[in-house]
Amino acid sequence: MENSTSVQRLFFKYVKEGLPSHLSLVDEVAELLHISNDSAYRRIRGSKEISFDEIRTLCAHFRISLDQLFHLQSDNIIFWGKFINDTDFNFDDYVTDILRQLTYINSFTEREMLLMSKDIPIFHYFNFPELAAFKCFFWMKTILQYPLFSRQRFAVDDFIGPRIQTFNRIVGEYNRLPSLEIWDEDSIHATIRQIQYYKETKEFASVQEMEKVYECLHRTVDHIEAQAELGCKFSPGEHAKGAPLKFYINEFMLGDNTYLACINDKKLIFLNHSVLNTIRTKDACFTGDTYEHFRNIISKSTQISGVGEKERRRFFNTIREKIESSRKG
Repeated sequence: MENSTSVQRLFFKYVKEGLPSHLSLVDEVAELLHISNDSAYRRIRGSKEISFDEIRTLCAHFRISLDQLFHLQSDNIIFWGKFINDTDFNFDDYVTDILRQLTYINSFTEREMLLMSKDIPIFHYFNFPELAAFKCFFWMKTILQYPLFSRQRFAVDDFIGPRIQTFNRIVGEYNRLPSLEIWDEDSIHATIRQIQYYKETKEFASVQEMEKVYECLHRTVDHIEAQAELGCKFSPGEHAKGAPLKFYINEFMLGDNTYLACINDKKLIFLNHSVLNTIRTKDACFTGDTYEHFRNIISKSTQISGVGEKERRRFFNTIREKIESSRKG
């Protein structure tokens, strides 16, 4: 009995460690299991045995692997995520989920996001709604082949609309989150190729719409460089300093769209696949191995945030030249 009680307490300790600080473990357990707070507390304390059905409910909600909890030797890694398709995909839900994840990470006292991306990290697009609108339109029309956009050409004002408020909230949350970003000169290529493709296939509603996107891409690069120079985040046109930003460039390792959130003593990984789909895991072995991979790449990279003015200017000037080459081509 004592062993089972200890295991039960360990289970709830693990659940609590994954909860944002403003949430009550007792309240969450009571709500999920449809029991009173007193009954929830007795289960947490170990004075009442928890059932297998209750364990299953809690594990499913909090994304807990029992293999991981009990340190069982297993080759299984638990991921979760939702596949995006052209039938039931809702773009507003997609950006709202980005906001939800950032808010969740920021609910922890100790937090940092590590990014190694083969494209400009998605959060930067939302600083300039015109660019965010283009990227989202491209994903929905050309990648997902969303029927609604099959005959539509891109115009900025048609796509921003009421989404601007969510875009701004995403920027606000990301600016509160300390981050470390690893880039290479190819990080700009995906966006440039997408603009070039629409330019060649005449998917812009007008030349003026295309120029708006190129201009916003330039402004995005300028703003990222300004943040790297100061080593902190801030919104365009604002002087208030946000969370620290460590910016590294790597000349030999291509990014793979891995985002790793360190929250208190736990880690959460977001893996991007098939352009828009994302899977997530808290598996300790997987996140630990990925964290060590980040550390290895960082040790072979050059920091250009707050230091390395010459390298920083060279890097961002090279990116601007790539944009202008596409623009004039």
